Amino acid sequence: MRTPHPIAAHSHSPPNPYEDLAALDDGPLEDFLQVEEPAVTEGAEQEAEWAPPNHRRGSRDRRDLGPRRRPRRRRRSPFTGLSLAVKAVIAVLVLAAFLALGDRWALLYAERTAAEKVRDQLKLSASPEVEIDGFPFVTQILDQRLDSVSVTVPDVAADRVSLAKVSATATGVRVDGGPTSLRGVRIPELNGEVLLSFDDLNRELGASQMTFTGHGRDEVRARGVLPVAGHDLRMRADARIKRDGERGISTEVGGMRLDIGDLATFRPGTRESQGLHLTRKSATRLAKEKAKAKELLSVPSIAKRIGVPDSAVKEALSDDSKFEEFTGSPRFAGQLMKVNLIDLAVQNPELLKRLGFDLALLDGLSRLTRPALVDRLSIGFRLPKPPKGELSLRDVRVQKDGIRVRVTGQGLAIGK
Repeated sequence: MRTPHPIAAHSHSPPNPYEDLAALDDGPLEDFLQVEEPAVTEGAEQEAEWAPPNHRRGSRDRRDLGPRRRPRRRRRSPFTGLSLAVKAVIAVLVLAAFLALGDRWALLYAERTAAEKVRDQLKLSASPEVEIDGFPFVTQILDQRLDSVSVTVPDVAADRVSLAKVSATATGVRVDGGPTSLRGVRIPELNGEVLLSFDDLNRELGASQMTFTGHGRDEVRARGVLPVAGHDLRMRADARIKRDGERGISTEVGGMRLDIGDLATFRPGTRESQGLHLTRKSATRLAKEKAKAKELLSVPSIAKRIGVPDSAVKEALSDDSKFEEFTGSPRFAGQLMKVNLIDLAVQNPELLKRLGFDLALLDGLSRLTRPALVDRLSIGFRLPKPPKGELSLRDVRVQKDGIRVRVTGQGLAIGK
């Protein structure tokens, strides 16, 4: 039993609680609050490193396990969460894409096979371009009928010229074979176009010295240079284009002439207007040259050709005033232009030489016949006859880039 405080006993005052707390200063509370320091082993240099507590069940200290690996997540499929209807639509689209790819492959194979058969059948130097219209192709080939087939054949040899392009479209084509075993086709109707370009004409016929251009609907003009006996003569001709039979076109060449500078003009042929004749400019100049004019009149055959009586010739040669009056008239120059110098060269070669003509050129012109020149300018062609059916040319017309002709065909067959 604790002894009461002496002051409290004498004063009989109520107890002070703070005094009781002060009495506990050296009591059990101080012992309770005192924390005992852990013992440190001799030789230890530093305290152990602090680590956060591990609250996972059954796990060991991470310092013992080393670095922890991150758990791998399972990849989520892009189709996860899609409805069955959406998946069905995607499957249909994928199937359609594969079917379209197969259809295009079969189409390309059929086009290549058809091009090879056209090349072999028509004996072409290169395979044409074949394009089969319509989609899908497999359903058409299973039905053995193609809606439309377009064929383009470039650079087709036709007689002396090459056709720049032959293009045609066939409709209602009947097919013999399947997508991978095309044996032949039958063409009930065909419509197309043939182009004979002026660029090809200039290269193949003109040899870079002749130029062909269109003039009007059915006329082609040829202008250029033709070398004859070492002389470059200016040449011009007009060719009228017309249809020749069912499968060809031909040319009717007219207005052909070769100019020897401004001295003379050569027109091939045997008519009076044809041959080698002086130009009006050279005939007028010759009439003013007294010495050369007298040489001409002194030849009886020439005087006879220009229609001058012998009495007038003698008077002119003996009287200079009469001579100037006679040669200065327009009638004399006109009559002089009618003389064929080719015929004159046979009888009086030296006279023409003194007039400034090269005898080798005159000889070369005499050998240059009209058929030879016409052959140089011939731009006709004929399409090959097909093994079966009819192929015809229609509507021949001349345009800026060349000669275009419409093509029609019926009952054609290619392959077996």
